[in-house]
Amino acid sequence: MKSAMFMKKGLVEVQDVDKPTVKNPDDVVIKVLRACVCGSDLWAYRGLDDKPANSINSGHEAIGIVEEVGADITTVKPGDFVIAPFTHGCGHCPACLAGFDGVCQDHSDNFSNGTQAEYYLTQHAQWSLVKVPGKPEDYSEAMLKSFLTLADVMATGYHAARVADVKPGDTVVVMGDGAVGLSAIIAAKLRGAKRIISTSRHDDRRELAAEFGATDNVAERGDEAVEKILAMTNGGADAVLECVGTAQSTDTAMKVGRPGAIVGRVGLPHDATMDMATPFYRNTAVAGGPASVTTYDKDLLLKAVLDGKINPGKVFTKTFTLDEINDAYQAMADRQVIKSYVKVSD
Repeated sequence: MKSAMFMKKGLVEVQDVDKPTVKNPDDVVIKVLRACVCGSDLWAYRGLDDKPANSINSGHEAIGIVEEVGADITTVKPGDFVIAPFTHGCGHCPACLAGFDGVCQDHSDNFSNGTQAEYYLTQHAQWSLVKVPGKPEDYSEAMLKSFLTLADVMATGYHAARVADVKPGDTVVVMGDGAVGLSAIIAAKLRGAKRIISTSRHDDRRELAAEFGATDNVAERGDEAVEKILAMTNGGADAVLECVGTAQSTDTAMKVGRPGAIVGRVGLPHDATMDMATPFYRNTAVAGGPASVTTYDKDLLLKAVLDGKINPGKVFTKTFTLDEINDAYQAMADRQVIKSYVKVSD
């Protein structure tokens, strides 16, 4: 089968590799229909993470058709149309029962990779896979795009809003204008936020943020951004959703909430240190981590997409084939697209 492989900084290429097969009783092999590139994939692509050469792609978002199931799998069967979340919660450990399946206590190997391929082996799949009603051909391409966001970015954006306890009437600041940040705007609006401040410096992203529910935008960075947001919000927002993970984004997030605000962090951290004195003296709470994808999809997000209440698939602004995977990465690295959509098969 064809699979994207990470070769070196700035190069991902398609190679022929062995098709995966079921090895464990709770394995499922999925024929991938659509995949994509995540902002977190770009850390290695840009040379900022130390990833071995000629290694499996870090893709972790897919929708597809169940091809083969292990002996313990009873929740899906070959032919089912599924969303494959990037985490593999068990559904019954204390973390999963509390709605934190992104950090399932039963599965230490809880994260996916290798979805930028014709077939993908997902582990611990009894509870984690999310079935979509009907068949892929029942849906438009726009709907398929929205289903694909439920494998990661839409659920991750919702996680930021949930752990920040966004409530009706709140004022919310969203740090980041990538697919997760834009999804967080959708989530904040879904949870009833009255004012949502986006932080984009790019016209296409700012316009989409407004379409998704942002009421204001702050393009400044650093101390200038902090000063402007505090002035706009009369001393700080009720909740701040940090969707980048850089030192500057995190620092700003810690400073733009009102006393007692919660910062929901879902941006993958790339700084080993954090100033904890500033949030201490403002009674700022910090929460977040890997998203509870399966929980949110099953509880509300899949229905919201099916009902047309949300349309997160608009974060995909250019389509590529699997053979064009390096172009898909480069387009995101160059900020030519918000999120690259990869048509693997039909």
